[in-house]
Amino acid sequence: MELELDIPDSASQWYKLRKNPRLFFWWLFHRATTPLRVLPDFLVIGVMKGGTTSFFNYLARHPQINPPFRKEIKFFDIHFLQGLGWYRAHFPMRFKMKSGMLTGEATPYYIFHPTAPDRTAKVLPNVKLIALLRNPVDRAYSHYNHMLRVGREPLPFEEAIAREAERLNGEEEKIIADPRYSTFKHLHYSYLARGRYIEQLEKWLALFPRRQILILPSEELYTSPATTYRKAVEFLGLSAWEPGDFSVYKQGAYEQMSTSIREYLMDYYRPYNQRLYDCLDKNFDWDE
Repeated sequence: MELELDIPDSASQWYKLRKNPRLFFWWLFHRATTPLRVLPDFLVIGVMKGGTTSFFNYLARHPQINPPFRKEIKFFDIHFLQGLGWYRAHFPMRFKMKSGMLTGEATPYYIFHPTAPDRTAKVLPNVKLIALLRNPVDRAYSHYNHMLRVGREPLPFEEAIAREAERLNGEEEKIIADPRYSTFKHLHYSYLARGRYIEQLEKWLALFPRRQILILPSEELYTSPATTYRKAVEFLGLSAWEPGDFSVYKQGAYEQMSTSIREYLMDYYRPYNQRLYDCLDKNFDWDE
């Protein structure tokens, strides 16, 4: 469903495309036909390590959804300066969008990126937003283990979360001030910060009406994917339909977190979780 293609958002990627004629002409065609292409009807905005890859693949199989050419386009966070034409080039052409069809993408950094909500509201004020929220304790540990696995985290988990404030100090302000500033630290070392969901959702809710945002617990996706899928289909206004299976995509394996660290993180997130429950008038039972 998702094509693993190098899109030219840097000089190095242009170099790769020039070495691969098929991809080079593929991209030229998509850029040339930008005016004929649509913008997304929905965005899956988060969260990282919350099941967005599996969820988006389920959605993309719906007969009324014509997916883009890759799941994570990263426009409203990392590649915004590429321009709207660059963004459109990833989506289907209008003539392929029959009546009732939708398209969308899933970039889990959107929910956390400091300028993504404002950018999205200006470009796509009527877009529907879906956020998968995972127990922040489990999300933080999964995030850490992913960084460890790909070689971007040299520290033990306890030290990484202890040094998070130091690592992220001033990063958000620099990203806001300079759209070309590197998001590396903010993207990779935000184990605790990304789980403070209420802080992120308040920014989106200030710009979008509540009816345009669907918030789903990742735990429900894991245990009852069909239920989660039906809620998303109804929210998007699609016909009732389900895929034949709900296979899990990109599931990582790692050692269990120590009991002491889990208890520490549960205490850390408790006030943020309560604010989230109060805001949404819904309890996700993450504190039990």
